[in-house]
Amino acid sequence: MIKWLLVVIVALVLFSGLMPLLRRFGIGRLPGDFEFRAFGRDWSIPITSTVLLSLLAALLSRLL
Repeated sequence: MIKWLLVVIVALVLFSGLMPLLRRFGIGRLPGDFEFRAFGRDWSIPITSTVLLSLLAALLSRLL
């Protein structure tokens, strides 16, 4: 359970850092991706995009 939680947290941090690049492909603008402004900074929590990309990665790993 702890490993899964760590993987999700690392994925969220990576997606947050790569958001400018991923937005060009529509990732981060799906329903369920939260954006808010706090402490003078824009924060993004791409929950739906993370689930979608995880499913895609699982599908690719099954096929290979």
